[in-house]
Amino acid sequence: TSIHISNPHLNSMKEDILYHFDLGTGSHDLPAMFGDVRFVCVGGSPWRMKAFIQYIAGELGLGDPNADYPNICAGTDRYSMYKAGPVLSVSHGMGIPSIAIMLHELIKLLYHAKCTNVTFLRTGTSGGVGLEPGTVVITKQSVDALFKPQFELVILGKTVVRSTDLDEELAQQLLQCSQEIDEFKTVIGNTMCTTDFYEGQARLDGAFCSYTEKEKLSYLKDAYEAGVRNIEMESSVFAAMCKLSGIRAAVVCVTLLNRLEGDQISSSHDVLVNYQQRPQKLVGFFIKKQLQV
Repeated sequence: TSIHISNPHLNSMKEDILYHFDLGTGSHDLPAMFGDVRFVCVGGSPWRMKAFIQYIAGELGLGDPNADYPNICAGTDRYSMYKAGPVLSVSHGMGIPSIAIMLHELIKLLYHAKCTNVTFLRTGTSGGVGLEPGTVVITKQSVDALFKPQFELVILGKTVVRSTDLDEELAQQLLQCSQEIDEFKTVIGNTMCTTDFYEGQARLDGAFCSYTEKEKLSYLKDAYEAGVRNIEMESSVFAAMCKLSGIRAAVVCVTLLNRLEGDQISSSHDVLVNYQQRPQKLVGFFIKKQLQV
């Protein structure tokens, strides 16, 4: 399956400058650089995405996991990008606007590179709802703060609503991989995607808070009843844009705490590092299995 771009204006452009990557069709041979990409892993932190490419290179026998992999986007400080064989690892920053900008340019990059049968996987951290910290959540549907499975965007003054369904077969394959690894608990559940980390996620510890602890808990319990198992800030636009492009996609996030029991992350650094490696381990296992087929 090739990547679907629904923008008639692209064909009439002399060159396409992917500004936030410091790449472009005029300045770079994108098919030569990226034509073999089959798996794209995205996550918030540049450091984590570099660690992932080192890990996956070792797992796939593509190189030394301790080697220094160059940042393909070194000409910009917005995003970082690393590659090992058919795997591309890209940082997206924090929040819907940041990941949306990155995805526009990443989807165009893969389109220009003539990539086919590409799978996108977002790995990250999240706040759990009714789950033990360290549980990995594979997203069934991304829902907004009203628990609706949709992403809203205002275009030319009109609200456009897009579906946030993710690939069910891919979610099941990832769950199966977790059962084979058998090292940490993994569930499939809905993920609430918010536009804010503090008030938007019903925290009591922001600079502002106009609600009681009772109201907070009531809201989070309603979220749980709606199937929400974790909360983060990127999944809705990720799901929507992948669906529009015909790209198989999954969101795999570890929970750092149970939001029904508190708002602040109190686990030790070592415990958090272990938690953060879980989505990468799961996705790495999945990629390795797919490439052995």
